[in-house]
Amino acid sequence: MTYQNPVISGFHPDPSVCRVGGDYYLVTSSFGYYPGVPLFHSKDLVHWIQIGHCLTRKEQLDLRNAGTSTGIYAPTIRFHQGMFYMTTTNVSGGGNFYVSSEDPSGAWSDPVFVDHPGIDPDLFFDEDGTVYYTTSWNQGIYQSRIDIETGQKLSEVRLLWNGTGGQYPEAPHLYRVGAWYYLLISEGGTEYGHMVTVARSKRPDGPFESCPHNPILTHRSLLKPIQATGHADLVQAQDGSWWAVFLGIRPVGYPQRHHLGRETFLAPVSWTGDGWPIIGENGVVHETMPSGNLRLQPVPSPPVRDDFIDSELAPCWNFLRSPHPDHGSLTEKESCLTLNGSAATLNDGAPAFLGRRQQHFNMKASAHLTFVPQRDGEEAGLTVFMNERFHYEMAVTRIDGRRKMIFRRRIGSLWKVENEAPWSSDSVVLTIQADKEKYAFGFAGIGQETIWFGEGECAMLATEVAGGFTGVLIAMYATGNGVRSVSPAHFDWFDYQSFKEGAT
Repeated sequence: MTYQNPVISGFHPDPSVCRVGGDYYLVTSSFGYYPGVPLFHSKDLVHWIQIGHCLTRKEQLDLRNAGTSTGIYAPTIRFHQGMFYMTTTNVSGGGNFYVSSEDPSGAWSDPVFVDHPGIDPDLFFDEDGTVYYTTSWNQGIYQSRIDIETGQKLSEVRLLWNGTGGQYPEAPHLYRVGAWYYLLISEGGTEYGHMVTVARSKRPDGPFESCPHNPILTHRSLLKPIQATGHADLVQAQDGSWWAVFLGIRPVGYPQRHHLGRETFLAPVSWTGDGWPIIGENGVVHETMPSGNLRLQPVPSPPVRDDFIDSELAPCWNFLRSPHPDHGSLTEKESCLTLNGSAATLNDGAPAFLGRRQQHFNMKASAHLTFVPQRDGEEAGLTVFMNERFHYEMAVTRIDGRRKMIFRRRIGSLWKVENEAPWSSDSVVLTIQADKEKYAFGFAGIGQETIWFGEGECAMLATEVAGGFTGVLIAMYATGNGVRSVSPAHFDWFDYQSFKEGAT
């Protein structure tokens, strides 16, 4: 039996995993998007369902000052004595903290902050009850002991390991396996030189000796469809086998560029005769991998359509930064998502915005929009959004007293309305279709054929061009372009459908 990588596609970087009985729980970074820290559940490490987020309240997550690629960095999830803990860093305010919950799919606690520098925090509960807090800081891995009830430090912060010499030693995770304590980290930066290295000690606070086989995972300088492998976390399955989740990218073209973001991959872990872990096949992984003794349990595919009939949004949806309560509603119009445009645009601030990650190269997203702009500048539609300086959108707007359909592209400091056409109907179906190379934008009246209106290159929204740590989102949005909009935008439904390569 085999499985396909990535196991969680699209912008889901920095995975961390824990097992409780026959259940696995996994979290990933969320940066400037709200809610924070997507939370997944699996029975087999391969098939995952998002069950919510860890950070869902303003008391837990303040993103008002966050950029698209700041905010929440690199979480770690652990289970100890009946309690789940998730620790992370809000680099835009507050620093390192953790939240806890007895039920991971329920509410998580208010944050407990830890006065410990750095990012990528890890929690390790030793058998004697000592709790170790470990981060990446100042080009090294640093650790202190903490009181898990209060977050107070019980020791000084001290250097554990500088790694093997690669830049940005980060993503520390500490484990005890037998008589050894293993310190797993990443080096090389979350780029094409990314790698995973490991050291071990007889004590949780070191000194640590480097593995002679380092790096134990890397695709640097290899001609592989998966690149930038790193930021790993280990877990032991029920049958005693070991596995690693880690991030990677799937770049397109030459020079290589990736726009879906860093994704979550899975690989088996073997142990050398002298007790060192090796990820994959001597540090290399593939899109198709043997599943070993994992008992694969496929899960249903998510529904194509969200018709917004539930009282709460599905877990796949994200706001850009901390949402304003006036920006959106599921009750203002029955069975609709209503967005009320603010003065903020896609170029700045926190616009009325609700998006989901693009998880497939070949996909189609459509939405039914009812919108009657009353003032010039009022606008609502669909966007392919990487960040404030790199996005494409198709929208209904009002220009010089006339309602129009527009297609616009922003590439860095350059932006242009590429196409516009008169539009008289109150309703329209907007469609974005993608393959590996381009996006196509179209619109149609109800029951009519799509009029294709514009195109944009995927490469112009890639990280190598746009920068940052995220991936592309497909989002519904509304704005008054400098003033608050008086006209609500009603989205009756949103469809997201993936296709095999070459299919339409």
